[in-house]
Parts: sequence; C-alpha cells; structure tokens
Amino acid sequence: MGERLRFQVLGPVRAWRGDEEVELGPPQQRAILAVLLLQAGTPASPDRLISAIWGEAAPRAAVGVVRSYVSRLRRVLEPGDPAAVIESVGGGYALRTRDLDLIEFERLLGTARQARRAGDAPAAADALRAALGLWRGAPLAGVNGEYAEFERTRLEQLRLTAIEDLAAADIESGRHAEAVEELARVIAEQPLRERPRELLMLALYRSGRQADALAVFAEIQGLLAAELGLYPGPELREMQRRILASDPALAAPVAPAEPPVPAVSTPASAVVNASAVANASAVANASAVPVAVPGRVPAQLPPDVPEFAGRAEEGARIAGALVPSAAAVPVAGIEGLAAVGKTALAVHVGHAVAARFPDGQLFVDLGATGDPLAELLRGVGVPDAGLPESFSERAALWRTLTSGRRLLVVLDDARDAAQVRPLLPGSGGPAVVITARRRLYDLAHAHWLKLGGLREDDSLALLETLIGGGRLREEEAAARELVRRTGGMPHVLLALGARIASRPGWTLAEAMRRIGRPDPASPVFPPECRAIEQPYESLLEQLSPAQTRAFRLLATLETPEFSLTAAAAALDLPRQDTEILLESLVDAHLLEPGGPERYLYQPPLWTFARGHAHADLTGAVPAPGPWSGARQVPPLRRAAGGSAPPRSRAGRPRPSGPG
Repeated sequence: MGERLRFQVLGPVRAWRGDEEVELGPPQQRAILAVLLLQAGTPASPDRLISAIWGEAAPRAAVGVVRSYVSRLRRVLEPGDPAAVIESVGGGYALRTRDLDLIEFERLLGTARQARRAGDAPAAADALRAALGLWRGAPLAGVNGEYAEFERTRLEQLRLTAIEDLAAADIESGRHAEAVEELARVIAEQPLRERPRELLMLALYRSGRQADALAVFAEIQGLLAAELGLYPGPELREMQRRILASDPALAAPVAPAEPPVPAVSTPASAVVNASAVANASAVANASAVPVAVPGRVPAQLPPDVPEFAGRAEEGARIAGALVPSAAAVPVAGIEGLAAVGKTALAVHVGHAVAARFPDGQLFVDLGATGDPLAELLRGVGVPDAGLPESFSERAALWRTLTSGRRLLVVLDDARDAAQVRPLLPGSGGPAVVITARRRLYDLAHAHWLKLGGLREDDSLALLETLIGGGRLREEEAAARELVRRTGGMPHVLLALGARIASRPGWTLAEAMRRIGRPDPASPVFPPECRAIEQPYESLLEQLSPAQTRAFRLLATLETPEFSLTAAAAALDLPRQDTEILLESLVDAHLLEPGGPERYLYQPPLWTFARGHAHADLTGAVPAPGPWSGARQVPPLRRAAGGSAPPRSRAGRPRPSGPG
C-alpha cells in the first residue's frame, strides 16, 4: 500500500492519502464508503448496502451499481492495489481501518470515562475537548437516506452527551464559566433536553448566581408545560430543591473516597434519561437506587474459536441487525440444531463488533444459570447487597442501568420468549444477540437467522486446520466426500478431524472405512461417536414420545428424503396429523423441508436416528456412520402406495427382517 489513508465521517464524508484529499465521487458512492466505515470492519452484503443507500426505492440493477461504486472506490483509494482497502468477504465488502475520526472520537470518550472513574475530572475534560475537536460539522453531511439519517441522529446524540459530560467535568474542576458557555450551546440546539439545564443550574449556583440558577428551572418548567404538557423530571426538581435549601454539598466539588454514583457510572457515550443516573457532583446522596461499585468495563464474551471457519455472510447479517435505536433494542436471534455453531457465531460476531459497544459486552448461558438477571446486574456493577428482592424490581433496575449505554448482551441457549423478555436491556444504546434451538416466535421485533451446516469449501477449510493442508490436498476427492457426509456440521467435522489427526498413518479413504457408529452390542463406543451424538441425545430428551418415535422410525425408510405420503403410511397416521408432527420436527431442526410435502434428514442426524431405531424396531441393526461401510438398518420399505409392515400388539411395526 502507498501513503496512509485517513477517513472522516464526523462532518462531510472525506478521505486523505497522506496530505492529499481523495476525490470520492458522487453522493451515492460516498454513501457506500460511509456505510462500510460505520460497519467498523464487519462485512456488509450487497443487500445491506442497497437497503442503506436506496431503502425501498432501489433501482432494478442495484447490485450492479453497488459493484460499480465499490470498484471505483477501490481505484481512487488505493490505485496500486485496489482490493487492499475494500476487501471482498463472503459475498460482501469490508473496510478495516483504524484511521477514522469516529474511532478516535470513541477512544477519547473511553479515556474520559476512565479518568472520571479514577476521580480525575481535569483529565476527563481534556479527553472530551480533544474528542469534540474532531468534529467538522454535521456528521455524514451530503449523504442521504434513512440509514444515514439514523446514524446522523445517533452520532449527534453522542456529541451532545459528550458536551454535557465535558461541562460536568469542568464543573467538578472549578471551571464554571467554561461549563456555562458549553451548556448554553447545547440548550440552544436542544431546548427541551433536561440534563444540560440541570448542569447549568449547578454551574450558575457555584458561580454565586443563585437567582439565575432558579430562573433556568422556571424557564424549562414553562417550556415543558407548553410544548409537551410535562413537568420537569426528578433530577431537575431535586436540583431546584437543593438550591432553594442552600445544600452545602452543592457549594464545592468535593471528591469523596468512593464516588457516590447511583447505580453505575454513566458512560460518556450514553444518552442519559430522566430515570438514569444524574451527575455525581450535582446530586450526591439524592437517590435511593442501589449503589454500584465502579470497575472495569465488562468484557464477558468467551474467547473466539481458533478454528472458526466460514459464516461470513451469516456474520454480516447478524452484525447488520445490531444497530441501536433511540426507542427500541435491536435483537438478533440465531436458531439452529444443537452443536451447529450458534454460540460460536454469536461470540465471533460479538468480538467483531465490540468496538461499537465501548460500554461493554455481557454473556449469559441461560441453560446453565439459575438467576440470569442477577448475573447481568453484577456484570454492570451492582453488588449482591444492592440486588432488589423481587424479580420485577431487578428487571426494572436492569433496564434503568442499561438505558443509553452502548452495551452488547449475548443471551445463549434461550428456552422461550418468557425467559428472554425480562433480560432485554433499556433502549438508546444496547443491542442483544440470542441463540436458541428453536425460533422464539412470540418475541416481537427480533431478526432471526437459521444456521445450517457449513458450505463445502468452509468445511474443507475447517478440516484443514485439524489434519493439515498437505494431507488434505493429497486426497482432495476423499476429503470432499468426507465433508459432504458430515452435512457441514462443525462438531462432526471437529470430532472426525481430531480422530484422523491422531492417526497420521491412515489415508482419508481408510479413515472413512474405519470410522463409523458401532453396533449397540459393541464393547467399546468410540470417543468421536460420543462427541457427535451427545448433543443429539440432549435433543431427544426434549421431544414428546410421538416426536421421538417419528424421528427414529422414519429414518428406517430407504433414503434420508421422503414424502409426506410415505411418512403418513409409515407412521400409520392421517396426513394432517403427520404433517403437524413433521413440522414440529422441522421447528426442532431434526428434519429439513425438502420441497412441497417432502422432508429430509441431514446426514449425521440420519445416522443417529437409524442407530437408535432399534428402540422402535426391536432387533434391528443400527446404522453406520455416513462415512462408514458397516451394516444397514433393514429399511422400512414404504412408498406412497406400498403396504405397511405388520403391526405388533403394542401398535408399533414389527421388524422387517432379522436383528
């Protein structure tokens, strides 16, 4: 690459190569660049770019237009190596850079937060002044569209909050005149915003202007009544009361040994609402909300999986859904079969977008914890002694403390919507990722992604990390056959890859012959089979007897794909009842739709179900692995018009052959 590239979005969208500004082209081309910059290195699919630029008014050839704009941007940004700046990733595009004014702005906000927590108000003020000095006008100026308007609003809120926090730091440092000037600018822009009025009252009072401070309250009281029919919020009313009472705590910025911040320190990037935390020096001891212990920003995401492969398009879709809203909380859900990689993808995306959530990332395993709300509250700094007794109070406190904070919350292994709803944070900053084995249909406004197996090339890439590239390239045809038989299931590939890696003398062809599910009577059950089947065993425990019987029995048909008619005949059920039963197995991801009135098993599930079919077909030999040459379960030959096997007195088909 040539000279260093720098980018600007806190003002008109601009770029420089060294000291020379780059001509970025027409507005829509600049808009493409702006979206890629705001994605913070996360790939953006063409559909995502089209939606961001045109919304519902996309032209017919929008995909081609996007590709053309990206090609032009590549040429102007790095003529010598056009693909070096904007990368093609999983069918989309990604621009990874640290030389962006927004990244530096957020870094300085983080520095200010740390200084405030350490009680160093002057250092916090210096960092905030430097951050605000990066602004060059309205953000994304010249870029149109709903996406740009949303981001413009979000960035403006960050700027206003930073000015308010700068004023608070100046007040704590004794620079009351500077604070008054800063707050006057915010009030001129946002006359109904309450926090700057509260801080202005404090700055005027400390400057010896008690009457002017009370006049500020009277002015906002009149405005709120006239414009919205509202009365000032509790923080403003409390400030008025303390000024009228000449509260000694308002006289000077005394720094206590432990900062009396109600609940949890409010970050500079937060949009503070009336029920959240007021400025510490202004309203010390004014709230009965449990006091949190200031500490590090939570970083609870598990480590990324070293062998993570593929999922670029899926990751981009999840990341694209995590755009905070002023009034709602974006929720992205990942549904799929047990062990298909839902948690791995959620964690991978979480690390990729962590820079968007500087106030922290929280992770809760809902399948393992008995009190997820308590875990979340501890994660944002509430000590055990500060946890409310009732569940509803905990949920309310959780929403209060998270409102306006740039937090990412990952809720892993969700059971149902009733479990998730109380765990959703407050609006105006947080975003949520949920993983679940089944889609939570009654969780409104969630964006769901169904996760299946890896694509063949991605499966090969994962297998290569386990057995080595040389070994894979020597037997590429056998390797492709192996990954096809795994259905792209990551945990199957990991188990088999580990097994093959432990036998360097085996060829892949020999490994496919050797590795397979043994008979139930076998004295040894290989560890790789146990690793493959354990997640599926846990799924069977959640099925009804009718679902379990259908899942096992249909696996004894001659092929893994079958029709609704054949299934109804095999199960000896009416078509409507059979369809309802099969659709319930689709919801559990144990079957896949194969077309109109057709269904199919994924290869590992077919093997697993056939291996357990002896529970319904007493005496049948279990199936081999899809990579093995062992004996087959005697098939339940049932075509659309065929005859069913004779039934036993228990109502189950008798075996069609010897066990």
